[in-house]
Amino acid sequence: MHKPADRIRNVALVGHRGTGKTSLHEALLFQAGAVNRLGSVTEGTTVSDTDPDEKARQMSISAALSSFEWQQRKVNLIDTPGDSSFIADALGALRVCESAVFVVSAVMGVEVHTNRLWQRAADLDMARLVFVNMLDRERADFFRALDSLKSAFGPHVVATEIPIGSEHEVTGVVDLVDMKAYRYEGASRENSTEIEIPEELSDQAQEYREKLMDEVAENSDALMERYLEGEEISHEEIVAALKEGTNHGHVFPVTCGVATRNLGSNRLLDAIVEDLPSPVLHGGLQVGELNLEPVEDRELFAYVFKTRADPFAGRINLFRVYQGVMKQDSQVLNTRTHGKERIGSLVSFEGAGTGHATDFGPGDIGAVAKLKETKAGDWLAARDEPLTMPSIKLPAPVMAFAVTPKSKGDEDKVFTALRRLQEEDPTIDLHRDPQTAEQIVAGLSQVHVEVIVERLKSRFGAEVSLRPPRVPYQETIRKPAKAHGRHKKQTGGRGQFGDCHIEIEPLSPGEGFEFVDAIKGGVIPSGFIPAVEKGVLEAMQEGVVAGYPVKDVRVRLYDGSYHTVDSSEMAFKVAGSLAMKQALEQAAPVLLEPIMLVTVNVPEDAVGDVIGDLNSRRGRPLGMEPAGAGMTEVKAEVPMSEMLSYAPDLRSITGGQGEFAMEFLRYEEVPGHLANKVMDEARAEREAVRA
Repeated sequence: MHKPADRIRNVALVGHRGTGKTSLHEALLFQAGAVNRLGSVTEGTTVSDTDPDEKARQMSISAALSSFEWQQRKVNLIDTPGDSSFIADALGALRVCESAVFVVSAVMGVEVHTNRLWQRAADLDMARLVFVNMLDRERADFFRALDSLKSAFGPHVVATEIPIGSEHEVTGVVDLVDMKAYRYEGASRENSTEIEIPEELSDQAQEYREKLMDEVAENSDALMERYLEGEEISHEEIVAALKEGTNHGHVFPVTCGVATRNLGSNRLLDAIVEDLPSPVLHGGLQVGELNLEPVEDRELFAYVFKTRADPFAGRINLFRVYQGVMKQDSQVLNTRTHGKERIGSLVSFEGAGTGHATDFGPGDIGAVAKLKETKAGDWLAARDEPLTMPSIKLPAPVMAFAVTPKSKGDEDKVFTALRRLQEEDPTIDLHRDPQTAEQIVAGLSQVHVEVIVERLKSRFGAEVSLRPPRVPYQETIRKPAKAHGRHKKQTGGRGQFGDCHIEIEPLSPGEGFEFVDAIKGGVIPSGFIPAVEKGVLEAMQEGVVAGYPVKDVRVRLYDGSYHTVDSSEMAFKVAGSLAMKQALEQAAPVLLEPIMLVTVNVPEDAVGDVIGDLNSRRGRPLGMEPAGAGMTEVKAEVPMSEMLSYAPDLRSITGGQGEFAMEFLRYEEVPGHLANKVMDEARAEREAVRA
């Protein structure tokens, strides 16, 4: 039986890479009894990092869902990746949860990715609670981390606990709501004992308790009055006001602990249940005209937020029920495909294994395997209602590689596998470059693309090689020219004869190609004129400068001759091609390169270095403006050939805090000295192919 919606908590664990989210996820599952031992990231034994590549890199790559019970509530906990390369999974999880627990390192405080995710959580109106982890590390300082949280996220960040001891001497926490202290010994489930607040901490605890009460009282006029008059306020009233304030982002409680030692995880579980809202308290979801309420007796609407490509089980889709009940052995409609899907067995994730569920009620999160056409972003509903979830703005993939299968004939296998991985991660870009004919795969970083390649091999048995993509250069002409093409072959029997005169002239950039038939008096019969055009176009596929396609040329066919017996379409096509090659040679041909509009978001103190670097890449800065949270947006026009290695360079200039996107603007002439280099490379490549 499913839990009522007011007894459910949907929580995403988010934060910067390396803050210990996965270890915390593990500690919470262990403390709640969902697993029997405390797994470790370094030993590769955690529940949520199950993929071989996650274990090898000791980092989460995909979001992982685990469900368990605590204090008669069902908690759906989603461990999300902290590396910005895999942000799609973190954002997908934020979208379907009411609450987020932000995990922050007591050594590092607020880091760049924490900032970005906090902004996204604010946009989605989520309740946010902070867990300051790693209190036992060298240079860990809870109060410094708290200050960095306040300066990043405002005065409503408030501690509900403070640690006892610091660094290696951390032994427990003081609960500021009830003014009780707890000592932790060992890592077992029963490792916590209530003790007196240590004397040396009593003044500090009193000071932070007052800060907490000021915040709590601000959320209730009735409490404020009594608080100012010095009346005692009960535990239940404080918790209720705290939950009310947390629900829509008026208060952000800060808890603390050490995940790897299971220190403080019982208190965090209590906080999840007591301070964070249920789907009912948080309120319904407005999608277009529809208001979906977490009630059972209305039509089913469930949103699929993650697809996992499994080579054995096919696709597994994770969904959140917003209204009604999802039942096994039922039929639902996919509102994107308008097709019916049969819900066979429903899957629940309990600890290290998966279980079967008969149904998932409103507000709950679950999974279903083997649907035909459903993927992340789809709605499953009782009726065909055109629904679209407001789209999440995902960063653009900027690290592109040309991908080729290692085994001949594996093209289809590789492409199908890449498509499956793209269903799982929408920040992967897959396309074929029409000009260079290369299959391009692009991701958010080098690591991202490496992980895609590893997954192709481990999950689908497809091995590929990567190399930087070719720059799609083009060629054009700068002045008019005339030429004469004549193709004549006389062998025994019927010969071949085609003869044409053309003149060519440059068109404005972007106008492409124009063919003008100016033949008078039938000197070339009209049936052969398309053949001349075909020959001209063929010659334009490989220009005379470096063999790149020619653009923006008008060709005028104005004279020629033919032979009643020997002329053919083939002969005129060859004549047209010869004439065009000759004309291009004489028309001042030049090499063109693609220019990109590059938008870079960087910390204010790195702006000078970033602009200097763009200048060294032949970039033209267009201007800059503040982008909030100490960041600046710089825009510049930069040739594409200079941007192929930009991602790692930007990372090192900005200490990993910069990100960029680029889009195509136009073609421009390549400066002479560089054009010679491109011509030499193209020649060498052609000779290598011939050899």
